[in-house]
Amino acid sequence: MRQENVAAAGHGSAPAKASGSVGSSTESVEKRPWIEARIEENFLITSVEQAINWARQSSIWPMTFGLACCAIEMMAAGASRFDMDRFGAGAFRATPRQADLMIVAGTVTYKMASRVRRLYDMMPEPKFVIAMGACTIGGGPYFKWGYHVVKGVDLVVPVDVYVPGCPPRPEALLEGLMRIQDKISGQKLAKMKGTGDGVFDLRRGPKAEDDLPVPHHSGYVVAPTDEEPLRSHQKIVD
Repeated sequence: MRQENVAAAGHGSAPAKASGSVGSSTESVEKRPWIEARIEENFLITSVEQAINWARQSSIWPMTFGLACCAIEMMAAGASRFDMDRFGAGAFRATPRQADLMIVAGTVTYKMASRVRRLYDMMPEPKFVIAMGACTIGGGPYFKWGYHVVKGVDLVVPVDVYVPGCPPRPEALLEGLMRIQDKISGQKLAKMKGTGDGVFDLRRGPKAEDDLPVPHHSGYVVAPTDEEPLRSHQKIVD
């Protein structure tokens, strides 16, 4: 019976492939996802400084902190439509001890200024601040008659990025977040060479200066220089 089966397999029919043959392994590799078996044979060259900055800018933890109506736009930026977590900044922390980004969203009154400073002091280094909205940046509509409003949160805490608007849209806040990431990517961890001579002199000088990010766009339209400027475009004509 066994001889008949062998003869039938060899008479006009292709022999069956073994389970461990090369053809089956190639077929199994083709069924894998496209990203598998494509990175293992490659390698990346970078510095420790760039790797640390990349990890830090991709894991920014904002503080759950809102003061006025701009906080609604901040909540919208963290929701599913705009999804701030795409930039690694969606883990809002309920304590300043675990946060490294303060988004001051709303009007800062003199009564709240001391609390804002206390929360800022409780945040670990390195920490960053985004001033969101016109009220936070310079007082907004309360600048002239609002005796209870601080005329700019930069009088209370140091501000890294200003996001203007009343209120700014979630896209503007995401733009400010990307500028924070640019600032983190330009930070230097190394120190400059010391004043000592010799190869085995381990003394180092001061820390290297950070590379400040260059703005991608200024927000202003370049006016042609060969035309006269508009002088009466704001006058009321009867």
